[in-house]
Formats: sequence, C-alpha cells, structure tokens
Amino acid sequence: MAKIVIIGSGIAGLFAALRLADAKHTVTVITKQRPIDSSTNWAQGGIAAILDKTDGAGLESHIHDTLASGDGLCNERIVRKVIEESGERIHDLLNIGVRFETDENGGFHYAKEGGHSERRILHAKDATGKEIERALNDAASSHPNIILKPNTLAMDLIQREHQNPEKGIAGVWCLDQERNSVFTEPADILMLATGGVGQLWSQTTNPPVATGDGLAMAYRAGAAVKDMAFIQFHPTALAVQSDRPFLITEAVRGEGGVILDEEGLRSWQSDVETTNGENTPLLPHAYSFTLNHSPLGSMATRDIVARAIDQRLKETGGNHVYLVTSHMNQEHLEDHFPTIQKRLNRHGLKLGRDPLPVSPAAHYIVGGLAVDEYGRPHSRETGNPLPSLYAIGEVACTGMHGANRLASNSLLEAVVYAARAANHIIDSEPESNDTPLPEWRADGLEVLTEHVSVANDREALTNTMSREVGIVRRFNRLHRAKRRLQLLSKEVDFIWRSALPSREIVELRNLILVGQLVTEDSLGRKENRGLHFNTDLIGHEGQ
Repeated sequence: MAKIVIIGSGIAGLFAALRLADAKHTVTVITKQRPIDSSTNWAQGGIAAILDKTDGAGLESHIHDTLASGDGLCNERIVRKVIEESGERIHDLLNIGVRFETDENGGFHYAKEGGHSERRILHAKDATGKEIERALNDAASSHPNIILKPNTLAMDLIQREHQNPEKGIAGVWCLDQERNSVFTEPADILMLATGGVGQLWSQTTNPPVATGDGLAMAYRAGAAVKDMAFIQFHPTALAVQSDRPFLITEAVRGEGGVILDEEGLRSWQSDVETTNGENTPLLPHAYSFTLNHSPLGSMATRDIVARAIDQRLKETGGNHVYLVTSHMNQEHLEDHFPTIQKRLNRHGLKLGRDPLPVSPAAHYIVGGLAVDEYGRPHSRETGNPLPSLYAIGEVACTGMHGANRLASNSLLEAVVYAARAANHIIDSEPESNDTPLPEWRADGLEVLTEHVSVANDREALTNTMSREVGIVRRFNRLHRAKRRLQLLSKEVDFIWRSALPSREIVELRNLILVGQLVTEDSLGRKENRGLHFNTDLIGHEGQ
C-alpha cells in the first residue's frame, strides 16, 4: 500500500484521508495547528446540494445559478459533474456522522443565500463547518490507518529529481513547531488541502492558518496557477473596531436581512414611526442602496454586494454599513443563528433588534492551482499533470467557480474533489517511491533573534494588498503593489537564506509569493468580470 501524505485538515483533507485509509493506504495528515483549526471549522452558511439525483429541475437550477454567478468563466462540464455528484457526497457525510439541521417534519431544513434562486443549502444552524469538522475529525482520529501530525508546518515540497517538476514529488520538508526542528516526510503520493490566502489582507474572515502555504509550495515546485485575480470579499463581516472581522453568514439575508446605509436606515426608521404601528409592517428592502447595483438588492451575488458596499463607504467616508434584521422574528433568528448571536453578545448587539455594523472582508480565493478533473496540478512548463501530486479544496482551481463563487458551493466542491482524487489514487494503485530524499540543509544558519523586521514586513504586505489589490482596483495601484512586493520578496528571501526557519518566516515567504501571483494576474486582465473590477476597464465588461 502507498504512503500518502495530506497537508491540511479541513473538509477536503480529512474526507480524502478517510476514503484512502478505508482502502488500506497509510495516510499521514500534516496540519500546522490543531486539526480543527481550518477554514472549514469557521464556515457558517452550509453546503449547497441536491440530494435526489432524479430531481432534474433541481439539478438544472443549481447548475444555472452556479454558471450565472461565475460570469461566463465556469467550466460547465465540471459544474455539472460536481452538482450531479453532490447527493452521493452528502450521504457520505451523513454516514460519517455529520448532523444537518432538520425541520419539524424530520426532513432537512434548507437555507437560501445570495445568488441562489431557491432553498438548497444544508446547514447545521450557523456552524455547519464546525459540525462537519467535528464528524470528520472524530472519524480520522480513531482510524487505524490515519496518523495526525498537529503543530507541523509544511515548508517546501521535495522533487523526485531536483529542478525537474515532470518527475513528480517525493515528499515534503516540515517544521516540527514543538521541537523547533526540520524533518523530511517521504510520500508516494502528496495531496495539498491547505485552504486559502485570506491573511494577505488586513480584514479577513479566514483563520490565522490561511497563508497560502500549499499554493506557494506547489508553485515553487513547478505547478501552474489560474485565475488568481479572483478574490472573493464577503460583504457582511461584523465591523467592530475592538474585534477582528466576524462572518455574518449570507443565510441571514436569505431569511430576510437587508443591507442599509446610514441614510437608508434613517429613512426607513422614520417611515416606520410615521406608519404608527399599522397592521402591514413597512419592510426595509426598498430603502437599500444595493438596489442601485442589482434588482436583487441585498440578495445579489457577493461580488456585486461587496462592490456596492465598498463604493458606498468611499462616497460617505464611513467604516461600515448596516445589516438590518429588526423587521424579523427575533426568536427565529436566535434559534437559527446561535453562533452569530453569541459573538454579538460581546458587543451588546441583538439579532432582530439592532442594526449590525458590517463591511466586506477577504473571504475566499476562487483561483488557485490549475488542476484536472481528478485534482492533479498542471505543470507550468508542459501543462501535463505533475506525477504523485494532488490539490483539493480552496487551494485548487477546478473551473467550478469561474469568476465568482456561488455561496455554499465551496464545501461541496471540496468534498466532491476529495472523493475524486482519492478514488483516482485507489484506482491507479500507486507504486512505492524509493527515491532517497535529501535532508534539510541548515549549515551555518542561526536562529532569527530579531523578529520586528518580519512583523513589519508582514504588516507592510497586508497594507499593500488591502489598499492596492482590494475589491476595486486600478492599474497604477496594481503596478505600485508589484514594485512593493518585489522589494519585500528580496528582503524576506535574504532572511530565509540566512536564518533557521520559523513559522513567521515561512508564512511571510508564502504570502508574498501568493500576493505577487494575485497582482500579476490582476495586471494581465483586460476586462472586468466577476470578482475582478478595475475602474480603468469600465466599459470593458466580460460578456
């Protein structure tokens, strides 16, 4: 049986690990904090899926909404395959032990989010990712063929033949953060499930581990990337100065929440008072500035809503707009969104009562490593799949999301591609790799004693990305970001070559490389489409 190493412990990594382990392969899961410290664990909304494969209308509706959100850049063949396989993967999750929310009749309760034409999102109240992570982690922890290595930071992939990507990957160098030492982890098959890159921006809904490690490692090893310009900013992150951004799931708007600015909020509240408690309550939807950007208003796709809020904040000089729920049933909201309400309690805010201050925050990278239908990254040189390497989940660009991910399609894509990659490995019966692996060389390197420069460089990086490569871009700002990132890259490369590795240096090195890839792709785009919006290209919208 093959020795398989999976880097990352979110839904993609653990689901693949379980499938491979059930097939008698030995699986080592490497994760740089605890297994539960993943973006999956922070996912609130849910997983979009049609459980009944015979529901042709439901499948076609989900496909249509996904293609519409992707703004013409989705791979329709991949979209169809993923959505058609969704029911089987949901049943797999149920068999593993995931408990989705049910209604009073015992059937599943489905939520609705922006861009969806109907309710089709399975959820576990507003902590769906946490519930999925619980079930997968419990199953993986007790599986005899799975070894979990927490507090282990993957640093760089090891090629089977140095500087020859076409020969494939033979292992990975890892930093044991408890012993502060580097070790070599050999692998017959290596799978990247390292998640996103949200820590590139000052405001993000992502966990601290989302530093683009898998993307950067694979790129350095010769893998191709695709659609890196498409960064999804979630429109409604709780914006309280004393706290980090906290995601307010789109499902709150799906239940009836509305986004208003200061003027819209005052006008609505004034008109409500004027009606003097009439039987027909005055609803806030008509007062939302988002209607100027889409007839769907607050329920438009995330790219539209995030840009609408960004533009409004620049016009007013404000720090936030409001998510209004006071026209909704408070008991219903607190029952469906207990995680959000628990967070709001810190700030004396209540669902169904108080306008919630919100603003956009970096949330999801739609682009990533260019992979085939089995999750195999392409070579930058030849376009062929790189042998013995797979990438699944947010780190990969499958063609599913196009220019803009439809809400709650990410967990679905992750679990479908985890199954696809695992099945491909099982069916191909990989051979053992006997390549002797080099040890990490640290001759003459010393422990970095001055960490202030690294911290300052990271702050400079996130400030640059936030100001110059954010929701709305311009060519002059992108060029300025390119120059600044080149300087940062040289500085950090000097530190990397002269000091023993630490988590701070490894993450910063990866983040700068990914930032450069995002900036380069943004500079190369000649039209506005989906999540990429350049004011210099107004009038050149994608068709």
